[in-house]
Formats: sequence, C-alpha cells, structure tokens
Amino acid sequence: MKKIVLMLSGVMLLWSCATSDRGELTGVQNRPYFEDIDLTGMIFVEQGNFIMGGGTQDNVYGVTSPLRTVQVASFFMDETEITNNEYRQFVNWVRDSIARRMLGEAGIEGFLIEEDEFGEPIEPAIINWETKIDWENPEVKEALEPLYVSAKDRYYNFRTIDPAKLNFEYYWIDYKEAAKKSDFSAAQKTEYKGTMFSNRPRGINDRSQFIHKEVINVYPDTLCWVHDYVYSNNEDYARRYFSSPAYDHYPVVGVTWKQATAFCVWRSNYLNNYLRSIDYSEMSDFRLPTEAEWEYAARGGMSDMPYPWGGPYIRNINGCFLANYEPLRGQYDDDGGMRTLMVGHYAPNDFGLYDMSGNVAEWCEDAYNESIYIVGNSLSLVNSYNAADDDPPAMKRKVIRGGSWKDQKYYIQVQTRTYEFQDTAKSYIGFRCVDGYLGRVKGDNMKAASNVYAY
Repeated sequence: MKKIVLMLSGVMLLWSCATSDRGELTGVQNRPYFEDIDLTGMIFVEQGNFIMGGGTQDNVYGVTSPLRTVQVASFFMDETEITNNEYRQFVNWVRDSIARRMLGEAGIEGFLIEEDEFGEPIEPAIINWETKIDWENPEVKEALEPLYVSAKDRYYNFRTIDPAKLNFEYYWIDYKEAAKKSDFSAAQKTEYKGTMFSNRPRGINDRSQFIHKEVINVYPDTLCWVHDYVYSNNEDYARRYFSSPAYDHYPVVGVTWKQATAFCVWRSNYLNNYLRSIDYSEMSDFRLPTEAEWEYAARGGMSDMPYPWGGPYIRNINGCFLANYEPLRGQYDDDGGMRTLMVGHYAPNDFGLYDMSGNVAEWCEDAYNESIYIVGNSLSLVNSYNAADDDPPAMKRKVIRGGSWKDQKYYIQVQTRTYEFQDTAKSYIGFRCVDGYLGRVKGDNMKAASNVYAY
C-alpha cells in the first residue's frame, strides 16, 4: 500500500510540474501569434462617430439628404486609390495561376503538387508556385497556346495573352442569409409552403446553400476611354493607360464593382496564405469600404466640412486648386491634369489619406438606397446586397463616392453620394480597399490583456 501511495504521489507531482494551470481557468495555450501590424500602404483609422450626410440636395432624386449620426469601428484604408501597377499584380497572378495549371495538366513536370508529404494523392492538385515558368521554352509555348489570342485575331502577328481568358474563381459566404435560419414549426412550414417564406434557410445543417461561387474576368475594360467619350481623342489612353509603365502610379480605371470585389478576395488570400505559412494569426479580409467608412475617412476628423481639407473653398491661399476635378467651365487642366493624375499628387487629409476628393470616383460596398439614412442602423451602417445577374437594374446600383477628374465640385464633396451599376466599367471610377481592425484601437490587444483586463 505504501508503494502504491508513493507511486501515486510521484505521478501527481510530475503532473503538477508538467502543467502550468494547476486546475485554473487559463484559456487555450499555444494559439497562433498575434500583435498589431501595419499593413503596407494603408492608414489606420481609429473608431469614432460622426454626422453622416450634409443636409444638401441629393443629386439623383432632388430631395434633401437627412443628417445621421453613425458609429464606425477601427479599420485600415489604402492611403491612395489602387494603382495600375498594383492591380496588374492581381492580373499577372491570375495569368500565372492559369498557366501553371495548364502546364501541370499538360504533363510538364513541376507545376502541380499531386501528392502530400505522406505520398497520399491530393485532389484537385495544388498549383506549385516554386517552379519558374520559362515562357520561351518551345514545350511551354505549345502547352500555353490556348491562353493566347488566336492567330487570326493577332495585330501584326504579335503574340499576346488573351484578356478574355483571365478569369478568377473564388467563393464567398452569404452571412445575411445564414443569419435568417428558420425556426418555423412543422405546422408553420406547411402553412408557408409555396410562399416566399418557404425558401428561408433551414439553419446551419445545410451550409452549402450559403456558399456561392463566382468566376470573374479580371482584366480592366481598356476601351472605357473610348466608349465613355465618343467624340474625344482618347485612343492613346485605350491602348496605353493600363499597359504602359508611364501610368504605373495612376489610379486603375475600367474596373467594375465585381472586379474590385474579386481583387479584395485575392488580396485577402494572398496575405493570409503567407501569414499561415509563418504560423501567424490571419488578418481580416480586405473589402471595399462601406459608405459610412468612406465618408468618415474622407472627412479626416473634421465635421461639417464639405471637403477632405476642410473648406468651404476649393483653392488654397495661393489660388491653387486642391483636387483633380473639372474646374470652372470645363477648364480641365487648370488644376494640373486633363484626365487622371498620379495618385498622391495633392496633399493628404488629416488622416493621411490622399485623393478622397477628385481624381477618380471610388466604389463602395453598399447597394445604393435613397432612404438608407432613415432606415439604416447607426452602428456601422451598411446596405449590402449581392445582386444576381437576373436582378432588375435598380438592384444592381452600387454607391460611388468622391467624384472624379471629369466632375464639377459638387460631386467631389465628401457628403455627395451617387451610384453606378455593379457590372459597369468607367474611365472615371476606381477603388481603394479597407481591412477591418481586429480589436478596438491599436495597442490594446495582446499586452494590455495578457494579465489583467484593460478598460
């Protein structure tokens, strides 16, 4: 009995040494590492509330926009609009991913990973990004021939990638529909059978109904310069604006709301895949800013002012224009540019954000609704709607903000709202991304909460 008691005592001693919680509630240990990081090219915008709208006339419906106090959470925002060169990184990634899969399926070694580290088959095979593509290799050229413009459509027999083949496939979850999970009784389901209520989701047991697949062509509509302005000499812009290094740091245009959304998905995966590879906690997903976030950021902490720099004037003390828009009566170049200008050409607002007024208008997350200030929620207001292809045009309207190089000064005011259709590309609409901050404000995450609760 003494031996058994001594053995049990030894086991208890070893167990107590091997565990640090001593039976206490300490939470799960060895979680992925996380601390505040600054995202390249993004500005941190701290949470706050502001009076949204300006009580001015709505330019679409000719009615007065009401004022609304709105709260927004902390987020990161791109300090400039997404440039041609930044968007080209996305286009080239899509091109290379398609090429690598084609080369793997053609049997060229090293482009698909078909077995895991234990020798088990992987289906579908994973793209191998380590192997370099030798675009001039005859075997590679033959395998990739379907990716290029067909011989009959080539200009001066120049071999180029076919933009129509650059399709990006991604998935998204409809959380709003998932949140409407039905709690109907059997009798109620019978009663509502055949009505619109019978199509309500049945809860989380059937998750596949909330997962949607999208296939989006990612190449910008370079012809937008021509079809937006028929009687205008814009052919050089159509040919060179996206392709020439001269315009690398100009804002990308000719991008639809759907393409901008696809870019955000790719950017999220691109960053989080890297963070996972170094056992670091994932960041929030990149997305388009909500209309409330955009206006809050554009104001730069200044309430009741019509422009990012304050106002009410659009020139500085020296008489110089403070944004790229259509000044006076069509004297486009009086502000320094006839069309778009290099991003960051003018001074930033007090948050450090450039070109929140003028240069190019910017896509927002929200579906356009003329009454949203009345019916929307004051807490992180947003009006999201994922319009289907067969929805009527009115349901495909998405908010654009900020005005552009071709707009009069009313449209570049921070409170002015208008819309464009989600599948439309224009020579005066671009976008920038936001990334929701994980926490309250910077600096109060890991260390402040490691031992005690901080208030």
